[in-house]
Order: sequence, then structure tokens, then C-alpha cells
Amino acid sequence: MSEQELDVRALPKPQKHPAIFGAFTALAPGETFVLVNDHDPKPLRGEFEADFPGGFSWEYVAEGPQQWRVRIGRLHSTPLPRILCDTGELGGDPDAAGAVWALPVRERDLDSNVIQLPAGEKIDAHAGPDLDVLIHVLHGTGTLRTEGGDVDLAPGVLLWLPKRSRREFLAGESGLRYLTVHQRRKALTIEGLTHSDR
Repeated sequence: MSEQELDVRALPKPQKHPAIFGAFTALAPGETFVLVNDHDPKPLRGEFEADFPGGFSWEYVAEGPQQWRVRIGRLHSTPLPRILCDTGELGGDPDAAGAVWALPVRERDLDSNVIQLPAGEKIDAHAGPDLDVLIHVLHGTGTLRTEGGDVDLAPGVLLWLPKRSRREFLAGESGLRYLTVHQRRKALTIEGLTHSDR
């Protein structure tokens, strides 16, 4: 039985990687296909390492100049559980503001970010998105202002933000860094990141 080939040389660039990952996810564990490309697909391998570390095989069958052939195999039925980062090592720059870490996996149901506010800064009052958000305070102190009053924030606090709830974050004297987890949506933006009055 001949091995399946995927020749992406004639595909428009935006369609190449989706076609390759589509072919990969259609494989059963132990199956392979041969990718045919017009250049060394090193960037593609980096994407496989990010999304399927330890879950794929990669073997050069032929190398250039106009036809690179790589045998790609699936080793497991799903991506493997793995450590993404050590949150204790994030936020080394106390003046950094905004998302200092984001979940680096492309195919996912969740979004997660580490948000950092320098001392005295805030995220202006706003209504949250149409989804629930779980927040875990990692470092520093601050205040969450809600329609019903203030909530003190300190390391270890696990906070539930119901969908569409009004909220405003103010960082304390040592700044504030927290992890967010929520259902995936198109984009996470922090509006109104400003210096508070001092």
C-alpha cells in the first residue's frame, strides 16, 4: 500500500499550514504521511513542537532544493498534557503592563493569560465579556471594584467574574499579577489601562 502524500507546493501560503495540520489530525496513532514542499519547513516543525510536543514524528526523506519531503507521523490519539510555564518566573519587569503570558496552543477550547499591572495602575471600569472568567492572583495586591463594593486582592485569591459583571482593577503598592482562564473567544484586549491618580 502506497504512503499518503500531501503536496502543498501549489497551495496559496495561507492554506498550507491548515492543510498540513488537517492531514495530521486525520491520522490514527502510528500512521504517517509524506509532506512535499518547495522549502525546508522548519517553521512548521516549530508549530508542531508548540501544539503536539512528544506527539509527532518528523523524518526528512529528501532535502531540496525545490522538493523537500518530510515524513510526519502521529504518535498519540490526542495532544499530551504538559507544563506550559512556571508562573513564579513571569513578570520579571515590574513596569510591564498588560498580558505578560498567553496560552500558546492554537487549537484549544480555553484562553488563559497572565495580566500584570504596575504599582498604582488600573484597568478602568467596564462590563465584562459575555463569558465567565476565573482569576487567580499570583503576586502583589490590589482592589477589584464591583457594583456591590470592593474586593481585596492578594496572592492566592481565586476570583470568579460572572459574565457581563462590572469590574475595575486597581493595583496596590507592589503591583498586581493574576492568571485568567475562560472559554476561548476571538481576542482578549485590555481597554483603559491607565495610570491612576497619585
